[in-house]
Amino acid sequence: MSATDAPQPVKAPRHWEADVLLRDGSTAHIRPVQPEDAGLLVEFYARVSDQSKYFRFFTAMPQLSERDVRRFTEVDHVDRVAFAVLLAGQMISFGGYERVSPTEAEVAFLVEDQHQGRGIGQLLLEHLAQAGRERGVEKFIGEVLPDNQRMLQTFHDAGYHVTGELADGVVELAFPIDPTDTAMGVMQHREHRAEAASIERFFNARSVAVIGASRRQDTIGHALVRNLVLGDFTGRVYVVNPTSAAVSGMPAYKTVSDIPDDVDVAIVAVPAESVQDVVLDCAAKGVHGLVVISSGFAETGEEGRQRQRRLVGLARSYGLRLIGPNCLGVINTDPARSLNASLSSLMPNRGRAGFFCQSGALGSAILEKTNDRGLGLSTFVSAGNRADVSGNDLLQYWEEDESTEVVLLYLESIGNPRKFSRIARRVSRRKPIIAVRSGRTTQGVPMGHAVRTIAAPQQAVDAMFRQAGVIQVDTLDEMFDVAQLLAHQPLPKGRQVAVVGNSDALGLLAADAAAAVGLVVNKSVSMGADATAEDFEDALDAAIDDPDVDSVIALYIPPINVSGEEVANVLAAVGEQSDKPLVSSFLGAEGVPELLRVPDVAGSTAGRGSVPSYPAVEAAVRALARVVEYAVWLATPEGSPVAEEDVDAVGARRLINEVLMHAPDGRDLEFKELHGLLACYGIDLWEARPVASADEAVAAGEDLGWNVILKATAEHLRQRPDLAHVRRRIDRADEMREAWDELHQIISEPETAGFVVQRNADPGVPVSIGSLEDPLFGPVVQFGISGPLTELLADRAYRIPPLDENDAASMVREIKSSPMLFGYRGSEVVDIEDVERLVRMVAQLKNDLPQVRTLDLSLVLAGAAGCEVLTAAARVEPVLDPRSDWFVRRLSTIPGDTLPDA
Repeated sequence: MSATDAPQPVKAPRHWEADVLLRDGSTAHIRPVQPEDAGLLVEFYARVSDQSKYFRFFTAMPQLSERDVRRFTEVDHVDRVAFAVLLAGQMISFGGYERVSPTEAEVAFLVEDQHQGRGIGQLLLEHLAQAGRERGVEKFIGEVLPDNQRMLQTFHDAGYHVTGELADGVVELAFPIDPTDTAMGVMQHREHRAEAASIERFFNARSVAVIGASRRQDTIGHALVRNLVLGDFTGRVYVVNPTSAAVSGMPAYKTVSDIPDDVDVAIVAVPAESVQDVVLDCAAKGVHGLVVISSGFAETGEEGRQRQRRLVGLARSYGLRLIGPNCLGVINTDPARSLNASLSSLMPNRGRAGFFCQSGALGSAILEKTNDRGLGLSTFVSAGNRADVSGNDLLQYWEEDESTEVVLLYLESIGNPRKFSRIARRVSRRKPIIAVRSGRTTQGVPMGHAVRTIAAPQQAVDAMFRQAGVIQVDTLDEMFDVAQLLAHQPLPKGRQVAVVGNSDALGLLAADAAAAVGLVVNKSVSMGADATAEDFEDALDAAIDDPDVDSVIALYIPPINVSGEEVANVLAAVGEQSDKPLVSSFLGAEGVPELLRVPDVAGSTAGRGSVPSYPAVEAAVRALARVVEYAVWLATPEGSPVAEEDVDAVGARRLINEVLMHAPDGRDLEFKELHGLLACYGIDLWEARPVASADEAVAAGEDLGWNVILKATAEHLRQRPDLAHVRRRIDRADEMREAWDELHQIISEPETAGFVVQRNADPGVPVSIGSLEDPLFGPVVQFGISGPLTELLADRAYRIPPLDENDAASMVREIKSSPMLFGYRGSEVVDIEDVERLVRMVAQLKNDLPQVRTLDLSLVLAGAAGCEVLTAAARVEPVLDPRSDWFVRRLSTIPGDTLPDA
């Protein structure tokens, strides 16, 4: 064999390299080992204790030989895979596996002593297991000394089914590395804990350094120092200015390293070209996190994007998380911290809502709006370009933050929507999330945000929010309308509403508005313009005591200019005591007026039971309707996923892999392949025989036992009610030839019509179930009635797999044409359970098989006796990164800039 014929070494896949978050919330970098790492490995091994070396190699091994170093660093990334964890340019952990049989590999790793206990071993095991799965490994084995309890615990805590036995003084472990529900649950719990810890470091900082602090009052640096001090920050504030001895009466330090005490968080307000030097200075000092106020990054163009990439990569490589750049800052209103590390001079009142936004300019307006409404915030983050810390991180923190009862999100882009959906669905079970998403129509995003173009339609994004229980609203005002209700009043138990007021006109407006948004007015009480406080109290008590009322809308507009204090006292007293929500339109006030507030022992602006008021009746009703929808979602029990025994995922993967072996670039599946693939998920695809002549059509009809149809399947002829391109109930050769001649006369260019012969199906409603692979979402499933009108009117429902019973049931009922499935105009009711089963199976197939690029059951006849799949198509393509971020923890691999389509 010549040198040119020698097999080329296999390169490690690019997605095996990632920034990761450790248990304490700091960052590190994991990547495949390279031969150039020999020096790093030797240095790493020299820092490891003798005991840790003994635990790894079962013998005294003070140093690695040159042969050992080569063996560990020169791997083929197939049968021998090794990863290194790096921090600040040093290797702090090393691990790998070596295949011992086609499906088994022996795994081992070593963590530097001073970094043990930070979850590094667990991260290594996750990434090695995913690499093994991609290389065909099904089981890991390992040998551990009985005294190495920490390593034994790492394996047992991973969520895999670990078996072990003691032999010759060594514990021999073995476990399959399939990503089971338990293993995924363990990984997601660790992800939650680490990401929450990283955010907690910002909000609970005990010391803050302002880098770029200035003596000039009209500068950003001076404003940051002033806001920290005037906000009564309970920790220490340090100022860094290399040219001044003091700033705002405080001693100034030339660098962060010169500060004599520890620094938890650094606020950076220096020119963009100087920020990287600041990162190195902060890393040397041991700072935990950076808030980069500075602009001049990805929002400015290509040069800024590259600068932002370098900034995030540098910060993460030294263990630092970063908020920004180009951001407003962070705020924590907890009196124990009272942290205003932002450009906003307004410190919001203490409240129960956490707010995340991306725009720095919009952040100031948001803070003023919350203050004007008397809403109050627990914490606030403006992430700017969202280069590192994102809304997902804040959701992880707020999930268990006792001070936050309502989550508010203003999203200009979503970098990882599938992760957002997963986290939001879990958080929404504990506390409501209200979101405004800009660019819903145009799907545009500001410069600097880490997103790709969404291939899925806008309805799919909206469906993701609904599926996750997120209350999506259209405007900031509507967000605050809903938030002030959720922050102060209990959730309703249903859609039935009572309207109590002193104006017939307002009562009618409320009733009309309620009907328009799906609420039912069961009780309407109009007491007249001269109604007293006692009248209101009696009417409100009666409405709240009514078992057919789930919530109450109170309307008060006096005929003359009075304060309405007596009525307000009644509303506040009823709102505080009621277990049903009470909303009001009180004197046209907006927010939570002073008169309607209940004192809060926790120090918030307004306590639980305070009554929100809306200037317009319609706004009150609309906010209540949003909350009702959330309450209905919350009360719906979580369904169960598709049972493993109901599908043959292994057989489906084998079939797809065989196709890709012969077509490495991918191709459309042939009928036999598609029939087999669908059969793995309990879906029976009817055969359609392609025919090119009348004789072939007759032969096909005879083979199928007649009672067949002849139809054209070309794209321009399918599902066209204006074209008679189908002939049904053909039982004889002469009927087939007659049908053939008729269709050839009707259809122009019949040679392109794509004629097929198929068994005749019983009557039913034609529906379609399709799916695609979105670069951001992963799999997306759609459902609708088949036909051009559905496409023209965009009457389709979308969901993100996997789907439970509730998802599928809501999906088929969500489309406007759903009455056709339920006996419209006296027709038969279809077997809706079978329709839902098909939807769930298609969703599960797409969830299991990322190589299936598209799958389209374009014609399914849903009848009273079940569903018949008549037409389907699918395309498979190789996947470079088979959704590995589903199975391992990693931070964004596109650090903060707008990329072209992949």
